[in-house]
Amino acid sequence: MTEEQEANSDVESAVGSAVAPGNSAPTSAREPILRVEDLRVHFPVRAGLGSLGGPRRMVRAVDGVSFEVYPGEILALVGESGCGKTTIARTVSRLERPTTGRVVYRGQDLARVRGAALRRLRQKIQLVFQDPYEALDPRQTVYQIVAEPLLIHGLARGEGERRRTVYNALTAAGLHPPEQIARRYPHHLSGGQRQRVAIAASLVLDPEFIVADEPVSMLDVSVRAEILRLLLELRASRGLSFLFITHDLSLAWVIADRIAVVYLGRMVEIGPADAVIGSPKHPYTQSLVSVIPVPEPGRREARLLLSGETPSPIDVPPGCRFHTRCWLRRRLDNPSICETLDPPLGLEGDHHVACHFA
Repeated sequence: MTEEQEANSDVESAVGSAVAPGNSAPTSAREPILRVEDLRVHFPVRAGLGSLGGPRRMVRAVDGVSFEVYPGEILALVGESGCGKTTIARTVSRLERPTTGRVVYRGQDLARVRGAALRRLRQKIQLVFQDPYEALDPRQTVYQIVAEPLLIHGLARGEGERRRTVYNALTAAGLHPPEQIARRYPHHLSGGQRQRVAIAASLVLDPEFIVADEPVSMLDVSVRAEILRLLLELRASRGLSFLFITHDLSLAWVIADRIAVVYLGRMVEIGPADAVIGSPKHPYTQSLVSVIPVPEPGRREARLLLSGETPSPIDVPPGCRFHTRCWLRRRLDNPSICETLDPPLGLEGDHHVACHFA
């Protein structure tokens, strides 16, 4: 068994024993805490000398994405680098504005919220960044880092109350003893401890929804299971909802209730984690699943390898944007519909897929 397979096995066993999966009620029976409706985020390309006077070109980072996240749920967004996952995360966190479409949190359109209402919403939606080495100010102590959101939002104004709130957040993030950790600077901490400080800084405002953008990708494999287990325990103890961004499909399978697969700015499949991994419908998802390491000596699965490079989000192919790399299309003798008609996200109960031949 390789190191990666052992790590994935350790993560699965550690996380699997942490807590049971989230709310088991059908998603259709609950009201979502977050609803993303036909979200499009386009960025203009800086004009070069050769493009003066020509049409304005756009990077279509997110190009028509819709999904919901329900109370107490972990939804994982999975896809290759550059597919639009982080742009979705930043837009949900109100760090980017949608070109078109809406992000609705508890009935409020985030693009329309202003003033005190926006400040209250920012307390409820928190973001955990990918790199714990870059996310923390090296000139501040851990106490100052975690207390800063309280000062910005005017909460816990007394020194004694502020200190208790910071210590409680550090304890909830698994940093013990909080009195000693609070006096340290980021360079005194390991990568796992730094990420726990970042999580504590998000917990100090008592949020309802956390966007975790690749929260373990920069950590050693031995630390990943601890952080994932912490997130699951926080979900269980505080009722938090998570949008979990990752490029690792096997990791999403371990931690998420549902998985949404994103390709070139568009969602191609979404459904319960076991269904997406155990019975993937879209050829892109099937390719990703086929290369997940299997910790069983001698067992071999047929790998569905993709050909070519991912197209540029500036020049998205017509029709199905995956057709230039699709192994299923080649097996079907290149049907023309793949090049002319962009398939919608079809409905099959809780499992949705965007493919003409799924």
